[in-house]
Amino acid sequence: MGTAAVQLAKEWGLEVFATASPAKQHALRAMGVADTHIASTRDLTFCERFLAVTGGEGMDVVVNALAGEFTDASLRLLPRGGRFVEMGKTDIRNPEQVAESHPGVVYRAFDLMDAGVPRVAEMLSELGGMFEAGTLTPPPVTCFELSQAVAALRHLQAARHIGKVVVNVPAQWDPQGTVLVTGGTGTLGGELARHLVDVRGMRHLLLMSRRGPVAPGVAHLAAELAASGASVQVQAGDAADRDALASVLAKNAVDRPLTAVVHAAGVIDDATVESLTPERMAKVLAAKADAAWNLHELTEDAGLAGFVLYSSAAAVMGSAGQGSYAAANAFLDALAAYRRDRHLAGQSLAWGLWAQASGMTGHLEGAGLSRLRRGGVQPLSTEQGLALFEAAAVLGSPLAVPARLEVTGLSRGGRPVPALLRGLAAGGVTERPTAAVAADAGGLAARLAALPPADREQEVLQTVRAAAAVVLGHARPGDIDPQRAFRELGLDSLTALELRNRLSAETGLSLPATLVFDHPVPLELARHLHDQLVPREAGAIETALADLDGLRAVLSAVTLDDVDRQRITEQLYALMADWRAQGSEANDEVDLDSATNEDLYQIIERGFGK
Repeated sequence: MGTAAVQLAKEWGLEVFATASPAKQHALRAMGVADTHIASTRDLTFCERFLAVTGGEGMDVVVNALAGEFTDASLRLLPRGGRFVEMGKTDIRNPEQVAESHPGVVYRAFDLMDAGVPRVAEMLSELGGMFEAGTLTPPPVTCFELSQAVAALRHLQAARHIGKVVVNVPAQWDPQGTVLVTGGTGTLGGELARHLVDVRGMRHLLLMSRRGPVAPGVAHLAAELAASGASVQVQAGDAADRDALASVLAKNAVDRPLTAVVHAAGVIDDATVESLTPERMAKVLAAKADAAWNLHELTEDAGLAGFVLYSSAAAVMGSAGQGSYAAANAFLDALAAYRRDRHLAGQSLAWGLWAQASGMTGHLEGAGLSRLRRGGVQPLSTEQGLALFEAAAVLGSPLAVPARLEVTGLSRGGRPVPALLRGLAAGGVTERPTAAVAADAGGLAARLAALPPADREQEVLQTVRAAAAVVLGHARPGDIDPQRAFRELGLDSLTALELRNRLSAETGLSLPATLVFDHPVPLELARHLHDQLVPREAGAIETALADLDGLRAVLSAVTLDDVDRQRITEQLYALMADWRAQGSEANDEVDLDSATNEDLYQIIERGFGK
């Protein structure tokens, strides 16, 4: 609006800021104001300063959008008369009264539409060309979703912004347009297709998957959707193949163009970092990231009302053994934000676990499901999942995490809490216990220290069995056979990693990710941990010899008279007599020169309290 007012002043043939005289330009630069900028009068002293520097000449045109005393200050910038263009709405002055109090000043309240629609169109066209050429730079834009309208108004009210504040209003999906669903013949894709037809009223669906019409159950799904009044196209193709995807899109009818895309396809290949290979990563990334980018590029100019990406909470909260899957879904989250920055539709839904088994979760059994539940994520029913799909659409943010969380028991059991949930977990567990912390808290190290040596290994075994029982979903540690391999008990790479994490927290030891594979039997693993927690004592022979060497050094270093020497000799003979009495050769004559190592050790132990 300010540019429009300056344009109007130019039409009046008046001198304006941008074409000020050399003297005025010099005065403005002396105050740190660039030639092409409009100075603000929010600082009431500015007017006086400007008048002083310009020798009292002031301005020829003032464009004002302030009120009260600031408007009065702006009027004082026209001591020789001139034009006062009022852009504001809250403090409109009477032109006649202004002329009386400020002789020679022509006051006009200006509204953009006063120029007329044709002239406004011309000005906007001229401004568009200046923006494209880089002559003008658009002001910064702070965006809020429609669901955040109250926050946007408060942000605006508090004047926290620079530039414009914009509220994004989600575009409505055209019921007569086509919705493309990748992975549309899968379990979740099929449920979404039913929802779009029955709840949203979409009339045309394009379901794409690698198997297309030959996918299991697809004929029944298509018939069910058709019975609900929808036309359904089922196409075979891999969205990760750009040419194949372009071919599918080209077959869509011209009279029902795309209105939305939902990328629900994906491949999962769980593995710990050590076992990841380029081939395994490429397969997961292609199905998620490559396919999503192809969808973006091929529909970028289609004016879509919806571009929804099925991501995973694994990318937000982390998930053991899902490094490649998490990375692929993190790309989807970033793509949604990238599109929104370019004023394109885009939303990534980082789903939690669905209770209904799908192609990517059907492999999960009791142990895998128990592991996810212990991480605070509970399964979503189909009804809950689809309700969250709609709630996320209303929310409108580029990234939403539709998941069912159970955080009350997260900090129990000594397991690490996902970083994103630490503020919600009771007690706020933030880091894995060190050995000292574990001991102070009554961990395994502290328990072993209080036990007789003979019972320590059994205590470690019980700890291993208890942790394995939790990871595998058993009710009692006794269900874990100590001599049966973990793999036979049902442990896979992910649950093995969780078992390692639990034992690390319990023992305070830094354990390798391959711990369970290096020691694949509970009893063997328990002995390994025992040896680290309770290092083997030095052998008896080495201890006895070291003590004797110490005794010899002491006796050699002191000066003894006959009385002291006799006392020590009697003590040594007394110790030797005790030693002989306990040996199998008690009746034999034994002296220090002929004593065995065991004889000497017993002498030291009994006589010197070792």
